[in-house]
Amino acid sequence: QVQLVESGGGTVQAGGSLRLSCADSGRTFNNYAMGWFRQAPGKEREFVAAISRRGDSRRGDSTYYASSVTGRFTISRDNAKNTVYLQMNTLKPEDTAVYYCAAKLSGGGAYYIDFNEYHYWGQGTQVTVSS
Repeated sequence: QVQLVESGGGTVQAGGSLRLSCADSGRTFNNYAMGWFRQAPGKEREFVAAISRRGDSRRGDSTYYASSVTGRFTISRDNAKNTVYLQMNTLKPEDTAVYYCAAKLSGGGAYYIDFNEYHYWGQGTQVTVSS
């Protein structure tokens, strides 16, 4: 069973940084590809970033980002700590949303950008960027 708990959200001024964490209390974290999504008030949930289950580019695994965050956000994972991170730099007011991490059981080095493909979700953490 996968149980995801996000942390690290908060309020920051435009141009600032935050690092979100998503910890999994289960024992098979490295079997899951991970993703971050966000949902702003009145908008649909949207893809932010994804990482394959190993997250090791040297082994052909990869990451992928929404165009709106490319160059500003970085997804990473530490399988020894059962944790995935989202480092967010140069934040903009339009980044304000509830951020969710998600897990998908994966047998290979793929990443996934469709939220319908994910099996498990965290409760979300609020990120507010003031102008």
